[in-house]
Amino acid sequence: MDMPAKPLFRGLWLPMVTPMRGGYVDLDAAKALARYYRNAGIAGLVLFGSTGEGNLLSIPEKIEMIEAIASDPHALPLVLGVGGVDTRGVAAAVRRLDKYAPAGYLVPPPYYLGPSQAGILWHYRQIAWATERPIILYNIPKRAGVTMTVQTMETLAALPNFGAVKECNPAVLSTLNARRTLDVLCGEDPALLDHFLTGGQGAIPAAAHVFPERFVEVMQLAREGHAEAARELFEPLRALARLLFSEPNPAPIKRALAMQGLIADELRMPMMPASRELGARLHRAMRLAPESVSRLRTA
Repeated sequence: MDMPAKPLFRGLWLPMVTPMRGGYVDLDAAKALARYYRNAGIAGLVLFGSTGEGNLLSIPEKIEMIEAIASDPHALPLVLGVGGVDTRGVAAAVRRLDKYAPAGYLVPPPYYLGPSQAGILWHYRQIAWATERPIILYNIPKRAGVTMTVQTMETLAALPNFGAVKECNPAVLSTLNARRTLDVLCGEDPALLDHFLTGGQGAIPAAAHVFPERFVEVMQLAREGHAEAARELFEPLRALARLLFSEPNPAPIKRALAMQGLIADELRMPMMPASRELGARLHRAMRLAPESVSRLRTA
């Protein structure tokens, strides 16, 4: 299958959680979640990132989940998160997953090691040799322990596999949107609205797990130039989004989804469930957010 040299990941791509039950991946819940987000207007799913507890899953578990979701004839396109310390191990994982023809791979720099920019370039080039699928750069210093410079991103963007970056720093988001040398996916949920108002085309927002159709509506309003309406709709979701990141991700998101009856409130150790106190605050925020949106629509 021929791939475009510079793919564009438009819309909201959800970094989906990995549902678990009794210590195993809950495949039925994963399929149901994927259908739910497709019906809400999500453009695609990103599996096995940090929100998906990807580093705690084995390759066979990942393959089972990919196959379960892809078994739906109307399945959303999938981007697969593939990260690690050892470049060769990451490349080997990519080669093994390539048979499932994902829409692309989301790849951070090697974490913990703190390589130089030259080392980061080498890492990504080796992974690019392992696949012809698109690779989305993932600039996430707080997890990787190293920051990709704009120059490094643009150097990689000149190569065929690389056309997009998930960026979490609002200032760098703004710079990349202005330079337009590669497609920029917003990875910082509070910056989502500003990203779309300034011409951004795509995002990977974890907070969109909860009330996804409202996040889609915010994006559409912003793209169409209805800035004030988009701000009013987004504002009730801000407090909820802050809560969803107030304890280690994805515990708050899983608690919120469990409250909605969509998954079990279970993570893989050493990740722990959200605290009881946060659960109570989430319950209040989830009750208030839709009420605020309803008042705005009837005002």
